[in-house]
Amino acid sequence: QVHLVESGGGQVQAGGSLRLSCAASGLTFSRSAMGWFRQAPGKEREFVAAISWAGGTTLYNDSLKGRFTISRDNAKKTVSLQVNSLKPEDTAVYYCAADSSSRPRTIESEYEYWGQGIQVTVSS
Repeated sequence: QVHLVESGGGQVQAGGSLRLSCAASGLTFSRSAMGWFRQAPGKEREFVAAISWAGGTTLYNDSLKGRFTISRDNAKKTVSLQVNSLKPEDTAVYYCAADSSSRPRTIESEYEYWGQGIQVTVSS
């Protein structure tokens, strides 16, 4: 059974930073593309970032590029999302997702497995 467990969320002031992590089990992590999505209150879930098997290819939501950095540690079976210069509009539930493909994906429906999500709240 596949489990993706997010951690590192919480409340932070605008301008601050957070590092979200996702621990994976039950899948061949080194052969899984990983992604982060988020869903703000009253909005649809949106793509944030994705990374390929070996970490050589990363994709970002163009509107977020520059403040978000995705990385992975295949030995630890974790994927992380570093978020800097947080804004109130970054407030959302952040989800980790996994797909058994080599290439990173930007489309929600292309991911097979999802974490439960973790809340990030940015106060002004």
